[in-house]
Amino acid sequence: MTEYELIKGCISNDSRCQRTLFEQYAGKMMAVCLRYAQDQMEAEDMLQDGFIRVFSNMHQFKFEGSFEGWIRRVIVNAALKRLQKRKLHFQEITDRNDDAPRMEPYVYNHLGEAELMQLIQQLPDGYRTVFNLNVIEGYSHEEIADMLGIQAGTSRSQLVKARKMLQQQILERQKIAV
Repeated sequence: MTEYELIKGCISNDSRCQRTLFEQYAGKMMAVCLRYAQDQMEAEDMLQDGFIRVFSNMHQFKFEGSFEGWIRRVIVNAALKRLQKRKLHFQEITDRNDDAPRMEPYVYNHLGEAELMQLIQQLPDGYRTVFNLNVIEGYSHEEIADMLGIQAGTSRSQLVKARKMLQQQILERQKIAV
């Protein structure tokens, strides 16, 4: 079955097509949800909300651009909606060290993807959300501001602080590993 046929089947509420589409994209989209959620259960809820939106809005897909990209955008928006329901906070965390040391590139080489994702997961909600939207999803600060109902400057400062916090966490890990 082609992607076109699969999409048309989902628009017609064909449960077989819906199941196939879910099975094809659920793993990748769960990884997206895990980046925004505090835990596995919240990520599963985000995924479910997202796929409900995917199926109910499938008729809006214009067959222009990547279908997976369209699904990702719907899933991210569903995750953000869930975060807003629990009152996402953009907190100011005082830096323990405003002059974070510059890290040599080799420090990053020893950090695996799973470890980096774990460190990102430990960021405060606002930092983590802005970091994910900007660095991983590629949204501009203006787009993030619109999505989250904040100022673009708030998005920028949250990203700077998230990066500083990640640097500190990576340095701490390197000290433990040595």
